[in-house]
Amino acid sequence: MHHQARTKLAPLSLALRLAFAGAIAVSAAGNAYAQSAAAQYDIPAGLLSDALNRFAQQSGAAIALDADKIQGLRSAGLKGSYGVEEGFNALLRDTPYAIARTSAGYVLVAKPAAAAAPAAPQRGEQALAPVTVNSTLLADELPRAYAGGQVARGTQLGILGSASTMDTPFNTTGYTAALIEDQQASTVAAVLMNDPSVRFTTSEGHIYENFSIRGFEVGGEDLAFNGLYGLSPYGHAPTEFIERVEVLKGPGALLGGMSPQGGVGGVINLIPKRAEDKPLLRLTTDYTSSSQFGVHLDAGQRFGENGRYGVRFNGGYRDGKVGVDDQKKQRTLAAIALDYRGTQLNLALDAYTNRENIDNGSSWMASFPSTGVIAPPKTGTNLLRGIHGKLSNDAVAVRGSYEFNDAITAYAALGQLSYTYEGYINGTRAAIRNAAGDYVGNTFNQRGTTDTTSGEIGVRGRFVTGPVKHQIVASYTSLEFDTGRATVNTSANYSSNIYHPVNPALAPDPGPAPKVSDAALRSAALADTLSFADDKVLLILGVREQQVKTRTLTGTPTLYDKRALTPAVGIVVKPWSPSVALYANYIEGLSQGGTVTDTTAKNFGTVFAPYKSKQLEGGVKWDQGAYGNTVNVFQIERPSMVKDTASNTYNDDGQQRNRGVEWNTFGEIGGQLRLLGGAAYTDAKMTKASTVALTGKTIYGTPKWKANLGGDWTVPGVNGLIVNTRVVYTGSQWVNSLNTQKIDSWTRLDLGARYSVRVQDHLVQLRANVDNVADKSYWAGSFNDGYVTQGAGRVYKLSASVDF
Repeated sequence: MHHQARTKLAPLSLALRLAFAGAIAVSAAGNAYAQSAAAQYDIPAGLLSDALNRFAQQSGAAIALDADKIQGLRSAGLKGSYGVEEGFNALLRDTPYAIARTSAGYVLVAKPAAAAAPAAPQRGEQALAPVTVNSTLLADELPRAYAGGQVARGTQLGILGSASTMDTPFNTTGYTAALIEDQQASTVAAVLMNDPSVRFTTSEGHIYENFSIRGFEVGGEDLAFNGLYGLSPYGHAPTEFIERVEVLKGPGALLGGMSPQGGVGGVINLIPKRAEDKPLLRLTTDYTSSSQFGVHLDAGQRFGENGRYGVRFNGGYRDGKVGVDDQKKQRTLAAIALDYRGTQLNLALDAYTNRENIDNGSSWMASFPSTGVIAPPKTGTNLLRGIHGKLSNDAVAVRGSYEFNDAITAYAALGQLSYTYEGYINGTRAAIRNAAGDYVGNTFNQRGTTDTTSGEIGVRGRFVTGPVKHQIVASYTSLEFDTGRATVNTSANYSSNIYHPVNPALAPDPGPAPKVSDAALRSAALADTLSFADDKVLLILGVREQQVKTRTLTGTPTLYDKRALTPAVGIVVKPWSPSVALYANYIEGLSQGGTVTDTTAKNFGTVFAPYKSKQLEGGVKWDQGAYGNTVNVFQIERPSMVKDTASNTYNDDGQQRNRGVEWNTFGEIGGQLRLLGGAAYTDAKMTKASTVALTGKTIYGTPKWKANLGGDWTVPGVNGLIVNTRVVYTGSQWVNSLNTQKIDSWTRLDLGARYSVRVQDHLVQLRANVDNVADKSYWAGSFNDGYVTQGAGRVYKLSASVDF
């Protein structure tokens, strides 16, 4: 098994060596960095229409483009500091057109013979109606940051490519690298603490991260990496090499296919960092209580004509005590990103290696006795002294696109991930027996591997039929897993208490991990984005056919091979102005159908087709330029397996229904105050359950109300000083499916400050954050039926970064 994994991932070894070589090369360029000036614009050579759109978007200008006039024309690109008119004319310098300004905006005009300067419109000449292109994005373009820098103006939408928030018929948010750095958010869960629709369901400090979005579980295995499932790190996804953490709320089967574990609450996509126009060499050191120290190197540079070649390296190391009392964690990261921006061809390679070790403890979860809920112990209580665990992730991915002309673009992506784990990384539970907190526990020693290959190929086309513009895309995806797992070893029972824990009994090493299963998720999709009435109406139509194939190799071998068709439709209407958008969508999600394992049932062994979750959503988005809001309502219905006692058979007529209202707010007010947060109301019911006792019950672990609000304030009169605060509220929630136990609501306060100063022409940034300022002990939420997690105690975070 291990030999096969090494052979399969042969390209990874070379890619990871490039990471260290890249770090040395980029660091050596540090002297040149200080002498390089930042380019105001860096537009690559390519199609003239694309170059003009990029420049218009970045400059905030409005331009009228006649597609027929410039079809097939190319531009040599632009690099340097330019005014708006100067920049437009530089892009047009090798074309028969120049820019001219009218009272309505910029227009293209024909250059007079032998004239070098742009000509003005002639008297009586009819100017084209101006078209605002600020929100127009190319399929592979990274959307700009919104005012305040905490979120982006758009996100990736799978096969639909990049899209502006105002042109998207979904509730999406892209959290930026600037937010990650300023909050010292070292994991994805810490970033998503800013989102009112998302909650972290695993105990904070646990070696794995899992989430709940709109009341549905989204496991850590369901994170996407640059649009591909199966390539994100298992355990904690480190943020040092991440440019954006994007969240789409609701199912997304059309956009990227079925996720590995079939999560339908939302899609979390991690966008890796790329070399920027301005060279970068930044060293950051940090300290986290109790006594964990870390260092992070971030270096990037572009080379060649117009900066076509880019390299970005991120390396990080952390070690020391953190989490529960006396627990130690160690993490090592090395990531390299190489990219090429050509006139027609664009390529990118990402490779990373990530190691995470825990020692002498872990966060844990508890179930309550039948007598009811009891109080949590003090924060940091360690029930599992002596346990240890190790996770290893090695991945490489390539992505490329080729523009045949201004109408057709082909793209492809392929990646591999090798993941191994060992130790006491799961089963960290305490089944409490009485109000005194006594419990009988076990530890579980595990070992396993997962080798993943993920890929996508597609083609995009742009054309016009009468008054309607089309952007059509056809795509094929493939996601394959080979899973190895040792038989889990379980320790002897031991008695302990959550308030006065003893050292647990430790299970022995389970030995080798043979291959136990494989799986393949393959799909084909077709979608069209239609634009009407000068882009005031956008309509998205699409469908995906998904195959789900799994095979178990242990015991009695089993095969699951089913298909499902998932359509989607979305619409955006801007009836008054580009600053107000009404939107609605119908989209489906997929998860593997159940198998009847009840040997007494008449249809024992029946395998159901993949479950289709169905979402209806509608809302309004309001962009005031520097401050924005999204308000929406949604309903998601998810099937499940139930038993018909009269016929003694099972069917897939069970149903969970989640309804809710969401409000998201973001942006900058008055140039000094930045706000980020919102509120979410979710009513989650089991409308038809496997038993009468469960029908009509509220889904456990789903509070009705959640709210987040963060403020970031530039202190007047103190140059470089910014203070921030964040309040996180989670309402009361049921612990179990029977709704017999409920934990209280909780509120957490976080505070922080940062200070920027120049020292000998080097930018120095000092940051300090305190999470859970009051060190409040509380039950945070539920992970499995009947089990609760404890919130993390007070955590101090300090860091200092220097740009060389």
